[in-house]
Amino acid sequence: MNRFFAFVKKEFFHILRDRRTLLILFGMPLAMVLLFGFALTNEIKNAKVAVLDFDHGQHSRQLTDRLLSSGYFQLTRNLTAYRDVEATFRQGHVKLVVIFPVGFTHDYAHGGKAQVQLLTDASEQNTAITLTNYATNIIQGYQADQNPSDARPSMQIEVQSQMVFNPELKGAFVFVPGVMSLVLLLVSALMTSITIAREKETGTMEVLMVSPLSQLQILFGKVLPYLLLSFINGCIIIALGVFLLGIPLNGSLLLLLSETLLFIFLSLSLGLLVSTLADTQLVAMFISMLVLLLPTIFLSGFLFPIDSMPRFLQIVSTIIPARYFIDIVKGIMIKGVGLADLWRPTLVLFLMATVLMAASLKNLKPRLN
Repeated sequence: MNRFFAFVKKEFFHILRDRRTLLILFGMPLAMVLLFGFALTNEIKNAKVAVLDFDHGQHSRQLTDRLLSSGYFQLTRNLTAYRDVEATFRQGHVKLVVIFPVGFTHDYAHGGKAQVQLLTDASEQNTAITLTNYATNIIQGYQADQNPSDARPSMQIEVQSQMVFNPELKGAFVFVPGVMSLVLLLVSALMTSITIAREKETGTMEVLMVSPLSQLQILFGKVLPYLLLSFINGCIIIALGVFLLGIPLNGSLLLLLSETLLFIFLSLSLGLLVSTLADTQLVAMFISMLVLLLPTIFLSGFLFPIDSMPRFLQIVSTIIPARYFIDIVKGIMIKGVGLADLWRPTLVLFLMATVLMAASLKNLKPRLN
């Protein structure tokens, strides 16, 4: 029995000395609980909205104040014409536009049906439905407050809602860009994360380093085959989305392919950096899955709206490459926008790829020493 307890004690000490095991045992459950508890919620708060008020009357102002004071909406722009609505949606910041037509206050005050129009960006299907329901309930609550004693309200507000960019509310419009970014990031990074680690394990990395090739040539030589294969993979995903799932391609195909190539290069660069840091293929795969999988799923805006997350997690999400690529794919395929509207996320991806490749190059030789 003493031998058994001594063996158990040895195993405890072995586990406590192994940081990777401790990370799996305690780090991952803690991260999951915190993410699901604070960040991963379908409830939307402080959604950015714009108001187009042709009425400028008492009830349109009061109803706008009611919407904004609910905590669900945050006013970002006051529009002046219908032509501003589409441009506002294409910029990707505003999720809901509330339109009060001329005569809204007059129709409502004189017992007529006053109409309010709600336009939502349905490229994010669940967000659009949720915001429409929030706004409709608030408007109905305002109407009930104005008619507290009437069995049938004498003053009525008719809500007309319209889903922009995805009127049929197809789920593929939301999931294909997210799945595309997830697959390309994970597959590309995993493939390259093991390539240099494999050379280290087999002892052939030293042979490469003393060859006539420069370190930069070695890294690009590792990347280019995977870049081509991953690009073919990305083209297949785009083709499936367009021809099989019916997702429109309203923007430039050339721009979409160029952005896809940039994102793949970034993902490969990230895998290379992991590979230079890891000594074995197993460690490289573990780091890639831990660092990429959970943040990409939970903090990229793929499944849960970023605006509803705590401020700290919103800041963390700014370093998630998939966040920018999802916006780019939705912008090109669904909204039909061009580089003039997408230059910011494109620049971020380019800078990330440059920094990651430079870090991989710098870290390659010291790790061998």
